[in-house]
Amino acid sequence: MKIGVLGLGIIGGVWARHYHAAGLLAGAWNRTAQPDFPAWQPTPEAVAAAADVVQIVVADPAAVESVLTRILRQLGPGKVVVQSSTIDAVSSAKFAALVAARGARYLAAPFTGSKPAAEQRQSVFYLGGDRALMAELEPLLALVSAHRFIIGTNEQACTLKLAMNLNIAAQMQGLSEALTLARRAGVTDTVFFEAMAKNVGYSGLTKLKEPKLRAGDFAPQFSVKHMHKDMRLATLTAAGDGFPVLDAVREALKTAETRGMGDEDFSALIKVLEKR
Repeated sequence: MKIGVLGLGIIGGVWARHYHAAGLLAGAWNRTAQPDFPAWQPTPEAVAAAADVVQIVVADPAAVESVLTRILRQLGPGKVVVQSSTIDAVSSAKFAALVAARGARYLAAPFTGSKPAAEQRQSVFYLGGDRALMAELEPLLALVSAHRFIIGTNEQACTLKLAMNLNIAAQMQGLSEALTLARRAGVTDTVFFEAMAKNVGYSGLTKLKEPKLRAGDFAPQFSVKHMHKDMRLATLTAAGDGFPVLDAVREALKTAETRGMGDEDFSALIKVLEKR
């Protein structure tokens, strides 16, 4: 099966290059043109026409709907849409119905793992939908990921992804506050992270973000604006019902984006504390 990728951002571009290296990239497209990209096509319609599988990796539900609306005429029996953007369950159900109405198949495949994980083929997919389709796509998705978890329905997969990002965002805010507290007391970053490495609170997120926090390097692995968007979607999913940590971290991300940090890595949350 040949795959086309719509959305060549931090992750989509990396995956598309992996598919290209395997000889399976039928086409690639991005809203901001990248004509030198392997298998570049001028329109999403051209990608959908050339590919058996179309993987959508864009910013939010509105962007998914915009792309999907454009490619619907190219969909039909034998075509598959793999939706890997982080969106809410209601939107995912709507998009699945649109694809099914064309006789094509739809798989929710949100993922976890930032740019370094994507480069090392260590992304993790949360799959929702038809299990036979998951098995059919296994060899393809295995080219860009380390694990494919079967979650359940497409709505459950999308909700789980938001839950995972809530946990990560909360950890990042906690780590930022802990490090800032220690710095204000004159504790060096070296001492802080050496102690943290022997503490039960040490995590994969700490390991990933330590170099960035120590160097003040906020080049995006996962941007503030995208995490903020995810927390807004999580708030809608939770219907505002008693999630105080979600509310707090969403406000912190909103502040960071308002202060011009939207395109920086979400570890830039620490800068909000530094500027207080």
